[in-house]
Amino acid sequence: MAPPSPTRMTILRATKWFPWLVLLCGCLVLSLNLGVRQSLGLFIPDMLTDTGWTATTFGLAFAIQNLMWGISAPIAGAIADRFGTTRTLIAGAGIYAAGLYLMGVAATPGELHMTAGVLIGTGVGVTSFPVVLAAISRAFSPERRSFALGLASAGGSIGQFIMAPTSQALNSSMGYVTTLGILAAISMLIVPAAFAMTGKAEAGSPNATPDMGPQGLIAAFHEARKHRGFVLLNAGFFVCGFHIAVIATHLPTFTELCGLPRSVAADGLAVIGLFNIVGTLTAGWAGGKWRKKNGLSFIYGTRALVIMIFIFAPKTSETILLFSASMGALWLSTVPLTSGLIAQVFGPRYMATLFGIVMLSHQIGAFFGAWMGGLVYDLTGNFDAVWWTSVALGVFAALVHMPIDDRALRVAKA
Repeated sequence: MAPPSPTRMTILRATKWFPWLVLLCGCLVLSLNLGVRQSLGLFIPDMLTDTGWTATTFGLAFAIQNLMWGISAPIAGAIADRFGTTRTLIAGAGIYAAGLYLMGVAATPGELHMTAGVLIGTGVGVTSFPVVLAAISRAFSPERRSFALGLASAGGSIGQFIMAPTSQALNSSMGYVTTLGILAAISMLIVPAAFAMTGKAEAGSPNATPDMGPQGLIAAFHEARKHRGFVLLNAGFFVCGFHIAVIATHLPTFTELCGLPRSVAADGLAVIGLFNIVGTLTAGWAGGKWRKKNGLSFIYGTRALVIMIFIFAPKTSETILLFSASMGALWLSTVPLTSGLIAQVFGPRYMATLFGIVMLSHQIGAFFGAWMGGLVYDLTGNFDAVWWTSVALGVFAALVHMPIDDRALRVAKA
């Protein structure tokens, strides 16, 4: 019997440039995912005024969003590993778009929590790093993987750089209801990009580790949870989520509290996105040359220092932008190093699932960052306690990465 003829996709995946197509489409997906998500805090001041709800109400909505992001990420990773990346991303895009549109017409705090919280959080989680980076990781050889993951992470920042000022301009001219509807339509551009993100966890992948170890998701999970380094990575990524949620959610309210124009917050978020491109590319490059765990310790320690300096600095437009640039360089630079460390230790086969679990820890941290920011502001009228908590957590994260054993669990067979 003659062997079956190869499909068009099989032929396409065998070409030299296919990994770069996967990378390009992955950058687009993350750009839309993060660019829209990181702009949502810009709508809080207007929604506070129009609805009369408290900052705690909005903080809780964004906290639920971050938690749902974290819960859905490992589930989406497991689904993508089992059934394929394309279907997973298409489903996530639909949920994301629905949440964005319905957030604009939410009439009660409960509806806000369901739309801005549950739906958007789920949509973001399903179309986020674990699913996308796993597909990219499978497409590239181990020698190029760290840099490719850095490029993909930087792609998300391009979206933030573009979408933050765009969202602010649309909000100023059309209002948040119409703007959120436009963002919902824009988020559906994830769908065409998803068709290049093919594949699932396969032992026979050309870039897979020769000895793949556990042959099922449950075995891979049990192997990871017994590894001390995996536990410490979860602790560190909790801090990353706390930092990002505090700034992305509450920077617009903080700038208004300082008597600065709303445009300063939009410019600050755009600057974060711009400098994050440099930070993630640098981290991805450095992760291929030096130990990733040392890079993570450096990033978290530097975050703590930057936030502490910001606490004592005068709050001017220039200070906000300088703070944004500094944090931007450290923003998602943790992602290529953390995901690369997981692939290095456990192999790429079930990376979507394992990184999804670490992402859950990240989003639990983000839950507390978003919720605590609103609560502290309502109770004290300022964000001082949140900033100092961020400093302490940065020091903690810098320390917990030092003892991680980053050796691969198995050596490739000759």
